[in-house]
Amino acid sequence: MNYRSYIHSVFWMLFTASVENAVAQNLIKNPSFETFLNCPKKLGNLEEDVADWSTPTEGSTDYFNACSKAMGTPVNFNGEQPANFGAGYVGLYFYAPQDYREYIQTKMGQPLVKGENYTLSFYVSLAERADYAVKEFGIQFTEAPLKVKTKRPLSRRYLSKMSGNIANHFTMGSQDFYPDKENWVLVATDFVANGTEKYLIIGNFKDNVNTQKLLTKRNVLDGSYYYLDMVSLIRKNDSKISTTEGKTTFELDSINVFQNLLFRFDAFELLPEAKAELDEINLFLNAKKHLKIELLGHTDAIGNNGYNKILSENRAKAVARYLMEQGIDSTRISYQGFGSEQPLLENATSDGRKENRRVEFRITD
Repeated sequence: MNYRSYIHSVFWMLFTASVENAVAQNLIKNPSFETFLNCPKKLGNLEEDVADWSTPTEGSTDYFNACSKAMGTPVNFNGEQPANFGAGYVGLYFYAPQDYREYIQTKMGQPLVKGENYTLSFYVSLAERADYAVKEFGIQFTEAPLKVKTKRPLSRRYLSKMSGNIANHFTMGSQDFYPDKENWVLVATDFVANGTEKYLIIGNFKDNVNTQKLLTKRNVLDGSYYYLDMVSLIRKNDSKISTTEGKTTFELDSINVFQNLLFRFDAFELLPEAKAELDEINLFLNAKKHLKIELLGHTDAIGNNGYNKILSENRAKAVARYLMEQGIDSTRISYQGFGSEQPLLENATSDGRKENRRVEFRITD
C-alpha cells in the first residue's frame, strides 16, 4: 500500500468510527468504496484494490477512484460520472452477451437478527456507453463467502446445490427501468431477516432470457453496465436514536420515514401536524452544518405513472421549500420523486394508500 492510500484508509476508518459512535451502525463495511489497498490501474481490479469487498465468481468487477488516471472518476473508459459519495465507486455488468455476469460480495459487520426488519439501499447510474437498462437488482445473503469458478449467473438452481450456505434471496427494483446515465438513482427496500445472513452479494442472478432489459441506445457495450455507490444496510429499529442531551439524531445514509408527514389525496401541501417534525429536522441540520438531506417523495397507486412521478416530486419539493424557509441552505437539500413505485403498504385499502402518500429522507455527509 502506498503512503497516500494508507493515509486515506486511516482517515476513512477514523471517520467511520466517529460516525458509528454518534449514530446507529451501517452494517456494510467500506460502504462507498473509499478505503482502497491500491490506487486502481486496470480493469477487473476490485479484489486487488478495495478493502472489505470481493468477487464471488470469476466475473471481473471494476473499481474506479479519482486517484487514478486509468480507472478514474469522474472520467473513465465507460463515460463520465462523478462519485455520489467520496471519490470512488464500483462498476459491474448486470446483463451481457453469453450470460456473462459480475458481482460484488462483502462480509457484514455482524450477522442479521432473526425476525428483525432491515433497510437495504444503494445508488446506481447506468454507464454512458451501456446499451441496456435493467429493471431489477438481485440480492443474495449467504452464511459463508462464495468463490466459484464461473462467469455465468449465480442462478437459484446453481446456488441450491450449495447446501446450508444460502441464507436469503430477493430482488430490488421498481415498476420502471433504470436508464439514467446522468444522475445517481436510489434503489432501496425493506426486508425481514431470517438470522443466518452474514455475507451480502449484489448482482443479477438471472440468465439473459429471464432478465428484463430496455434498449436505451446503441453505443459500444452490448450489455448493461452500472456504476454502484454507497451500500447501506440498517436495522430499522436503529435508524433513529437520542443523545444524552435528549436531542434527536439520525443515522447517516439511512432512509427515514417522517411519522407525521402524510398528504391528502392528489395534493402536496404540508399539513400543520407535519411542521413540528420538520422543525426537529431543521434543528438537527442547523447543529450539523456539514450534513445534507435528500428528500424522497411518494404517492399511492391511484393515477398514471407519469402524473404520480410529478406529484411525488412536488411533495418532496414542498418539504425542501419549508426547510429553506427555516434557514437551511438550498445547496444542502436535494429531492426526487418515485411516484407509486415504492409503497410501504398495500394500496388495496384506504389506510394503506394514506401511508404511501409520504416523504422519506436520508441525511448524508
